[in-house]
Formats: sequence, structure tokens, C-alpha cells
Amino acid sequence: MPKNAQPVTSSSWHNRDDAFTNVAEGIKVAAEQLSKAKAIAQYRQKVEKFASDGDGDISFGELKILKRLEINLGLIDLEASAVQKEVLKPYKIRQQHIDDYRELFIDFVAQHRYPLDERAKKELNKLQREYELKDEDVVEAKLFTENLGDGVVLEIVPIRGGKFLMGSPKNEPERFDCESPQHLVTIQPFFMGKYPVTQSQWAVVAGLKKVNIDLNPEPSYFKGANRPVEQVSWDDAIEFCARLSNKTGKTYRLPSEAEWEYACRAGTTTPFYFGETITTDLANYDGNYTYGAGSKGKYRQQTTDVGKFSPNPFGLFDMHGNICEWCQDTWHENYNGAPTNGSAWMSNNKLRQLRGGSWGSVTTYCRSAYRDSFARVGGYTFVGFRVVVVRGRT
Repeated sequence: MPKNAQPVTSSSWHNRDDAFTNVAEGIKVAAEQLSKAKAIAQYRQKVEKFASDGDGDISFGELKILKRLEINLGLIDLEASAVQKEVLKPYKIRQQHIDDYRELFIDFVAQHRYPLDERAKKELNKLQREYELKDEDVVEAKLFTENLGDGVVLEIVPIRGGKFLMGSPKNEPERFDCESPQHLVTIQPFFMGKYPVTQSQWAVVAGLKKVNIDLNPEPSYFKGANRPVEQVSWDDAIEFCARLSNKTGKTYRLPSEAEWEYACRAGTTTPFYFGETITTDLANYDGNYTYGAGSKGKYRQQTTDVGKFSPNPFGLFDMHGNICEWCQDTWHENYNGAPTNGSAWMSNNKLRQLRGGSWGSVTTYCRSAYRDSFARVGGYTFVGFRVVVVRGRT
């Protein structure tokens, strides 16, 4: 507009050409501002769409799209960054609140207060109300998720403490003497991997700084990002845990044999956590074999993606079949003299404990109580592992 809001015909203008030039410049500035506002609004709309789709997480591919849009709209990096920061701010605040809730929940589990006592429940409920967290936010917080980077996460579930009879009863079909004697074991609460470690998770951690030994980032015979990693030795699994511990500041390790069986059974006493028999609709194993009243089924002859079958009552997947899992313990011929506190049973034996059965196992090898062992240095197409995490470093 003309300066001082004076009309062009006003006596304050000595030169009408100057006045009209001033008007034109004002209109041009206003038009540029309007165009800029429209461009920012269009850019914001796209950022909001991506943020909503990803629940506050914008993928690498989406960032590429946003960069191209920024250039096409004539925005500068500072303007685009400001829009992204503003749009993502409420998501970051919500995530921080969920993280705060998770930290308190983990503290309670570490204090052996899981299942939660009344005081712990009140504290968590208070925090949920204060942060205005939805019930689904609280569920997310209790399913502890470790961000490994490159869009890969490691899901961890809390396992409540308790007592159980470890081993198999003498009347269990196709049992082995090494599963005796049955003995009462007390387990403290802990956290365990929801699935066996996958090939994508392995690749990310294998790229972290070496602790003791080198790791092959792609050791598996059966390829697939969401398939369990295999052909990893016991020592490889220990190195994985050490690198992950350094990255996160938590203590990751293999489960003890007692922790593994307790987690697998999830309060059950039958040969399998889903009952007296097993079928290939429930797990991945050699379906040419049967157990009890079960029938023959598929023999897939390879691993399957983790999580393909239903979880056990603790929310753990693939505890029967798909891939055998390393435990901390060394091999012992039976349970005479075994610890009763859930700790790993170690000796100078070079054989290490395996649990769970695999894609190539006969049915009896997939039972909750079944025990096996292999050399710690070997890597096999039927052997992988899952992790346990302890609060804080020791």
C-alpha cells in the first residue's frame, strides 16, 4: 500500500509515479507473503499426514519426499525444519510421557514387584492420569521396546516372578532321563524377548562396535529380515548381548535354562504350553512326526517369520519349534545339584544348553522340558537365540 496509508492523490505525494511504484511494491510483497503462507500450509499438510501415519515417526523415504516438496515449493531449510519441529512436538511430548511411565514400570519389575503390588499400581495410575495417557499408551509402555536404529526395534515383555516344577514328570510320553529329577525353582521377575532375535536385529547389532569377537552380519542360511537369525554360535550370541548392552546401558544376556523353561511353560504343566500335543498349525517343526493324540502335518523344512503362530500366556512367540535357542548354562546330564533360584548352572563343560526345538525337530524335541546341547563354537541352521534384559548395568 502507499506509504503512511496516504492516497495517491494526497498532497503528501509530490510524485504520483513514486506513489504508484510504492503501491505496486506493496502488492508484490503481499502476494509473496500469501504465496509463502500457502506453500508452508501445503508443506505442513504433508508433514502432518506422514506424522499421523507413522505415529510421530517420519520414515527415510518420507523425508526424501518432503525434501523434494520443499524445493518445489520454494521453501528454505529453516522454514521446512520449523514446520517439522512444530508438527512433531506433541508426538515427542507424548513419547516422553510413555518413556517416563515405562521407566517407572521397569523400576518396579526390577524391585521384584511384578505382578504389581497395590502401591505400584497407584503410582502408575497417578502418572497415567497426570500425563493423560490412553490405555493403549500404557500397554505400549509395558511392552518395553528397544530402538536399535535403522527402523529396527526389539520388543521385550515382562515375565512375572513365581515358582514352578522344572523338568518333566515320569509319566510324560517320550521324555528323557536328563529331564529328571523334577525340582521346585523360584524365578524372580525379568524381561524377555518377545520373539527370537531376527536377522534384521542381528544385522544392526553386528554393525556396532566390537567387544570381544567379530560378527558376521548375515550368517543365516534361510534368508529373511523377519526370520530368526541362525548359524550363530553361543559365543556369537554372547557378543551380540555385549554389544547391545553397550549401546543401551542395560544388561542384555541369554536366559538361564530355568528362566527359559519357566517362560515357555507360562504357568502350564503340560508337555506344550498349548496342551498335551502339538500340530503344525501351532508351531513350525517336522510334521511327519506326531505326539500323543496329535496328527501329522506340514514339514516346512525351513524357518518361518517370527510371530507366525500364536503366543503363549506370557505373550512370547516361537517357544516351541522354528529355531532352537541358546541358554546361558553349560550341559549337565541331569538336574541333580541344579540351582533352585533360577540362576544359570555353569561348569567347565564346553557344551552349551539348547531349548525349544526347531523347524527340523521331531515333536518330542519341542516339548517345554526337552533339553539338548551343542558345542559353544558351532553355528547351525536350526539354532538361534532370544535375549533377557536386566535393569541397569552390573
